[in-house]
Amino acid sequence: MISRRRLLGAFATLSFMLAPMATLADEGRWVGAWASSQMVAENEHALPDGALDDVTLRQVVRLTASGDQIRVRVSNAFGDSPLHISSAALARPITRDGAGVDPATVTPLTFAGRPDVLVPAGAEFVSDPVDLEAEALTHLAVTLHVTGAPPRLTAHPGARATSRMAPGDQTGAAVLTGETTFTRWYLLSGVDVLGPPDAGAVVVLGDSITDGYGVQPDTDTRWPDFLAERLQADPRTAHLSVLNHGIGGNRVLRDGLGPNALARFERDVLGQTGVTHLIIFEGVNDLGVLTRDAPATPETHAALVADMIAAYAQMTARARARGITVIGATITPYGGSDYYHPNAANEADRQAINAWFRTPGNVDAVIDFDAVMRDPDRPTHLRPEYDSDGLHPSIAGYRAMGEAVDLTLFVAHED
Repeated sequence: MISRRRLLGAFATLSFMLAPMATLADEGRWVGAWASSQMVAENEHALPDGALDDVTLRQVVRLTASGDQIRVRVSNAFGDSPLHISSAALARPITRDGAGVDPATVTPLTFAGRPDVLVPAGAEFVSDPVDLEAEALTHLAVTLHVTGAPPRLTAHPGARATSRMAPGDQTGAAVLTGETTFTRWYLLSGVDVLGPPDAGAVVVLGDSITDGYGVQPDTDTRWPDFLAERLQADPRTAHLSVLNHGIGGNRVLRDGLGPNALARFERDVLGQTGVTHLIIFEGVNDLGVLTRDAPATPETHAALVADMIAAYAQMTARARARGITVIGATITPYGGSDYYHPNAANEADRQAINAWFRTPGNVDAVIDFDAVMRDPDRPTHLRPEYDSDGLHPSIAGYRAMGEAVDLTLFVAHED
């Protein structure tokens, strides 16, 4: 039997050991400041084999959280062989498109204390933290010197941002020599900052409407961009960042462009740093694809709605189990879409999904994008002033969506 004196001594030793950890936790919390959903770079987004051997990549991202330290996540999630990065650095870009960086801010990164890292197939690797002040709504240039990449590249095609590639190791260069440009992100999945103790991240899980279809490069005019600006402007919510996990063409139940939402849920939601809130805004592609090429039976329509609702409920339960507040967003009208040409049965499916989101208890809160975006005279269509192609909002529409979100959804209320 352990004596009372020995037991008290053990507790005292444990308290002493834990004290520095508690002090460190009180000083700040790691939170995602930027992230993107990863997928296989295919078709026009793929690069020729060997294109990333001995190449410098410089990619600019917009931070949505402030902090005193920064760390970066590089991804080989879909690679079929190891990824080798020989050096990496952070810097503040002089211009939004990253044409040049401030040389005084170039900060080398290390990985487990080393300047290089070998990322196994299917894995991600987080860099060591560096002392570099991050300010929300400013931009950060992440530069990687890649000396060996798998043929199957991990990427996010819908960057809506200018990225740069140049030969050799130019990690510390203010301006890259011999560069080419493109609007995709490769091998980069997230940027975390050490923020205040109450810092948290809002993950938006979505499709092309969230990914920003139609947004011009380097303009930051997706609806989550407008939401991030509003969160930062309000003292009640300035501790929250926004992580855009939209993929163009993505679906809830089936793979298409990128893995389906349920398949990527662990990585894109539960695996994100400091996530406190989840907005689920996805499903229009599931509804549209069902009848894009041929009509479907009533039974098939009913089965799709039931399966989608089951997936939403599954995601909600898994998020709640991690203490994450789940906010459902209603699916916006797409009756004017020439791509999906929906009929009355498709509209009934959309209304059934939206009714589930609006039913109290199914999710923790609702953003009624349907009510914001629908044409009062033709509720199956987007409002003309917010419409671009019958399916995707215009920039004015994205702004309206971002401005329509009730910020009190993110404010903690004391009972």
